Amino acid sequence: MEKLRAQRYADSLDRVIQNNHNYLKGVMNEFEEKCMLVTSVKTVPPRIVIEIPETYRGIQSRLNEINAIQQLLRAKYFLYVRKDPRRDKEITDLGYVAKAAFSKFEHAIKEIEEEGRLRDVQRPPEVEMKAGPFLFFQDEENQVMFLRNWRILQELDYEISASRVEEKREVSKDKPRSLTLFVFRGDPKAVDELQSRMIFREHDVIERYRPDELRGILTHLREVQPGEVEKIFERFKAIRGYSNLKCLLIPIRSQKDYESNIIGLMEKAFGEMTEGQVRSLSV
Repeated sequence: MEKLRAQRYADSLDRVIQNNHNYLKGVMNEFEEKCMLVTSVKTVPPRIVIEIPETYRGIQSRLNEINAIQQLLRAKYFLYVRKDPRRDKEITDLGYVAKAAFSKFEHAIKEIEEEGRLRDVQRPPEVEMKAGPFLFFQDEENQVMFLRNWRILQELDYEISASRVEEKREVSKDKPRSLTLFVFRGDPKAVDELQSRMIFREHDVIERYRPDELRGILTHLREVQPGEVEKIFERFKAIRGYSNLKCLLIPIRSQKDYESNIIGLMEKAFGEMTEGQVRSLSV
């Protein structure tokens, strides 16, 4: 039974890689064409100047997710997956193609700016490519889940930007609309008691980060307010030792929220909190 479960999980991860591979193949030609357009015309369509960095972020997030899953499969599930060197090479090549095309785009934009032809066009945002979101978890499987949620939020954020629809737009029921990161810190025995009593849904994540710290993610399939989430965590106050813990909640509504120095903000907030306090961190 355990082998069957491991096989199914490995297969599901491999399907994610294949889906991301198909996505990359599907967007690459258009992405290259848009980058080439910027390098070859005198008048640059303003929308393209904004779309290209957004698309590149999406490509990089897919590549980062593939890399994280491949590392997990090699480390824990190598007995349950068949190697596909041809696909691996195609993914690597697609990464090189995207990087080369985007570099040409950046160079062209710099030249256009120097010539003064972008005065009436919004400057494309700086694209600092990171390996996905910061390392919130130590366990590889938990971090992979974090990467997937981060990428889906990025796509939703892009959909809203591209279509300019209202925030109340309907979203597919199986996609996270927002996330809440949570961290409990304090007496290790109180953390033990809390962890044994916490029950979450299958698409949420929880990890004992260290003896005195518990971390996790709540996945929301609809828009929620910080006060709603705080009420969920207020229920744990009846647990023995809770008054010796600090609880920090970090709402994430879009990919841009990950760009904040969340770890630094966390440490600052914990230094200001008192034991037994629940606090929502604004990023």
